[in-house]
Amino acid sequence: MRKPFAFALMLAATMGLAACDKASEDKAQDAQQHAEKAQEKMGDAQDKVNEANEEKAKAAADQAEAQQKAAEEARDSSSPTNTPPGSVPAEPAKQ
Repeated sequence: MRKPFAFALMLAATMGLAACDKASEDKAQDAQQHAEKAQEKMGDAQDKVNEANEEKAKAAADQAEAQQKAAEEARDSSSPTNTPPGSVPAEPAKQ
């Protein structure tokens, strides 16, 4: 009587485990889908980082250009040769 009972118990346990196996396959598919979505979002994030780097480089170039123009304007405004045509440059004050 003990052997048939043990076989029946093992059979029931095996069937129970076999029934649970389907859920693990579903979980594996869900995990794969989540991994694909995460990969897509990582790609989108990398694209945004690249765009930000491009904008940062452009801003740095614009800033350098603005500084160069400001330096040229400062140099031009401080030079005495930059007088309108027909006018006489001012002479330094005598003490």
